[in-house]
Amino acid sequence: MKKFFVYAILLAAIALDSCKNVEYDWEKATTGAAPKVTVNIAKSALPTVQTGNVSFFNMKEADYATKQQFEWTLDYFDFGRTTVTSIDVYLSFNRRESSPPAFPIVYSLAGEFPSIRQFPLPSTVLPTDKLFETVTSFPKTFTHTPAELAAFTGTNLATVTANDYFLFKFILTMGDGRKIVQYQENACDESRGEPCDCRVGVRFKNQ
Repeated sequence: MKKFFVYAILLAAIALDSCKNVEYDWEKATTGAAPKVTVNIAKSALPTVQTGNVSFFNMKEADYATKQQFEWTLDYFDFGRTTVTSIDVYLSFNRRESSPPAFPIVYSLAGEFPSIRQFPLPSTVLPTDKLFETVTSFPKTFTHTPAELAAFTGTNLATVTANDYFLFKFILTMGDGRKIVQYQENACDESRGEPCDCRVGVRFKNQ
């Protein structure tokens, strides 16, 4: 009797599967890659944390525009299931938000990640963002002074105020030609410890 029920269930399952005529999007899901950023926190003009993906320029120091540096390394997560051919790196200058993150950086209860995101999300590449470089060899390390970033974006450093910031964003191209132009907000929120670094930036401080 038990064998009869088992066979009956198997036959029903086969019958249902053979009658399926709907193809769902989730059934076509594939693994994607994600940008990986490492900030050289030793070169930040003010204390920062690696998990925050943020560095600082301190306008209070003399000759900060040419002496201070923002250094970071770009790589990617492929999760062992895909390939990456290039990452387009875009740069923009942005005025401070109405409520910028607190400094010194506040940790979450776990004591590992910032309590809030350090830059706005989503990190959409906008028409006003400028293509900085297309990276095809990884990892790639970038080093910038405030003057260099200002020159590239056409920013007058004399008008910059505390909590204004430069922000790098990414468009990733995988080996099969697919481009990832924006990641879900919860995939790259550093306050949640997510494994995607879809942006990195440096803020101006005056302290």
